[in-house]
Formats: sequence, structure tokens, C-alpha cells
Amino acid sequence: MKIICIGRNYVAHIKELGNQIPAEPVLFIKPKSALVVQNHPFYYPEFTNELHYEAELVVKIIKNGKYITKDVASMYYNQITVGIDFTARDIQNQLKENGLPWEKAKAFDGSAAVGTFINIADLPNTNDINFGLKLNGAYVQQASSNQMIYSIAAIIEEASKYFTLNIGDLIYTGTPAGVGECVTGDLLEGYVNGQQLLKIEVN
Repeated sequence: MKIICIGRNYVAHIKELGNQIPAEPVLFIKPKSALVVQNHPFYYPEFTNELHYEAELVVKIIKNGKYITKDVASMYYNQITVGIDFTARDIQNQLKENGLPWEKAKAFDGSAAVGTFINIADLPNTNDINFGLKLNGAYVQQASSNQMIYSIAAIIEEASKYFTLNIGDLIYTGTPAGVGECVTGDLLEGYVNGQQLLKIEVN
């Protein structure tokens, strides 16, 4: 399995980091070793001094496909959860300044926490999925899927142009505003429509 991630998919987040709104979805990949599932420990990486959380809606692919169009994209996933795209922000800034790829800052072991999946069909409105992240009991990120620049269907269409989607692949759909630093001892909790699906302590 692979983890496909979308960057710069919420306007407010783009502005908070001083980036430009992209003309098309920004794609990058994390390896399987990046995955941290529910109830497994997460350890603060020794190579960074500025670790940031980025909460995102995550969909799981249930069908192999290539060149998938938006009108049939919903056939390729039926579950969703909340995940965290951990980012070594200091490393990322250094790489960006030198025009280098971001993998060391974004795709390191343990950089993709993922919560418990729930069925899309059980949600009251699949076009308005609310999600959020609490840091030590207080919300730091809250958004809805309807605020995305590129919808889940549009993301699947774009990603499948370049990468064959396989059963079990995960797509992280981008983070909203409110990203910030976390430190050892912090507790991160992710919610979808008020239901806690993710709980991670930084060790």
C-alpha cells in the first residue's frame, strides 16, 4: 500500500504558511513505513526541533483503478477517518529554500498517523464532513470537507492519472488552517462529526 497526500487544499492554511493557491492539486507520497495506526506509539523524531501536526480527512481505496474520472470516484472508497500528516517544519523550510524535495520532512517513519475508519454511508451529509483536531483537550483545527479547493473526487481523478490506485491505499486530502507545533507529552485527538477516531500521544 501507499499513502498519497495532497498539499495546499484549504485557502486559509495556504495563507497561514505564505504559499500560493495551486492551479492543480499538489501531490506527494509517503511510504508504508510512515503509517502509525490507532493505539500504536508515536515517537518525536530526533532529527527535527520543530514538529508540526496537520490534521486531514483520510479516505481508503477499496478498488484498483487508473485514470478514474470524478463522476465514478465515489466507487473507489467507502470509508473515511481523520489522520495527521506530521511535518518536520524546520527541515521542510530548509529544503524549500534550496529547491529540494520534501521527503525528509514529510515522509519519515511514523509521519502518517491514521484513525479508525467509519463508513461514508453512515454520515448525514457526505458533502459536508466536519473534522477537527484537539491538542491537549482544546481544538486547534476545525474544518469541513466543503472548504476544500479540490474535492475528494477531484483528488482521486488527479492522483490516478499518475499513480495506479490499489486496494488499501490511503489518500490524505489536505489540512486546514491551525497547524502548529507539538512536543513530547502532547496528546492529539482527531474527530469526524464529533466522533473521536484518533488518539495519539507524542513520546
